[in-house]
Amino acid sequence: MRRTLPPIELLRAFEACARHLSVSRAAEELHLTQSAVSRQVAALETLLNLKLFRRVHRRLTPTLAGAAYAPEVRGVLSRLETATLELMAHGGAGGTLNLSVVPTFGTRWLVPRLPRFLAAHPTFMLNVQNFETRPRQLDFAAEHVHAAIWYGEAPWPGTQGLRLLGEEVVPVCAPQLAQDGMCAPDALGRYVMLQNTTRPRAWVEWLTAAGAKNVNGLRGPKFQHMAMIIQAATVGLGVALVPRFMVADELAAGRLVVLCDCPVQSTQAYFLIYPEENRDIPPLRAFRNWLLEEIPMDAPRASHGSIPIPSR
Repeated sequence: MRRTLPPIELLRAFEACARHLSVSRAAEELHLTQSAVSRQVAALETLLNLKLFRRVHRRLTPTLAGAAYAPEVRGVLSRLETATLELMAHGGAGGTLNLSVVPTFGTRWLVPRLPRFLAAHPTFMLNVQNFETRPRQLDFAAEHVHAAIWYGEAPWPGTQGLRLLGEEVVPVCAPQLAQDGMCAPDALGRYVMLQNTTRPRAWVEWLTAAGAKNVNGLRGPKFQHMAMIIQAATVGLGVALVPRFMVADELAAGRLVVLCDCPVQSTQAYFLIYPEENRDIPPLRAFRNWLLEEIPMDAPRASHGSIPIPSR
């Protein structure tokens, strides 16, 4: 099948003009003359049989077609440049895995263990970005991501998933806030309860599962990320409800203590998810196999007497 692919030099000239809205600045960036850039844009317009720009007082203004085409061309050129640089960096060997990870899990669990993965696979390149809370599912292709680690109840439709770790959540605080020792769930009302905006009902669900009465689980200052809540608890701002495995170092060092030893097992978990078409990408396959070996070393186990959070 014959493809309709404009020459890349025409696309580069168009994209630079669309970004700068100036032929002269585009020419300067591309190290070409203004007339050469103008000819390339005109050639692209002829090929497409569409006008991409209007000239208004010596300034370029994209047409509707040009405005719609520009971000698509920009994305293609960016991905092509990234793939080329990665290929050059690896000398044709290895490969790259672009991974999107929920921030605190990445900081607290994944990154400290990555040296073991990279030591076992020195030809692979791993790029990690934050998986921010969003109202929609991650568009793997549009965001140039091969896989993601996210927190939820199950993998998304249309993806394959590997369950990594569950959560046993406990209330923790700085030692100076727990001078009277551990307290019962009903006594938590006298403490400041730090709230996670990405899990707005976490305290309510924990208090219900723990059998607490007359404690307002929605009251308290709000923080967007789990890492912020952990730090806020460490400096004495209040009590944080966090997965035990995420604060293992702080608990061992005495920077945090468990205020109420009533662990509650969450119904949600951390998953590695990826589109089915990505399953055979060599770096992803190696990363998945490594996770299967790594998880049993650190997988949190529900302690005796751990209470499950009831499913909604």
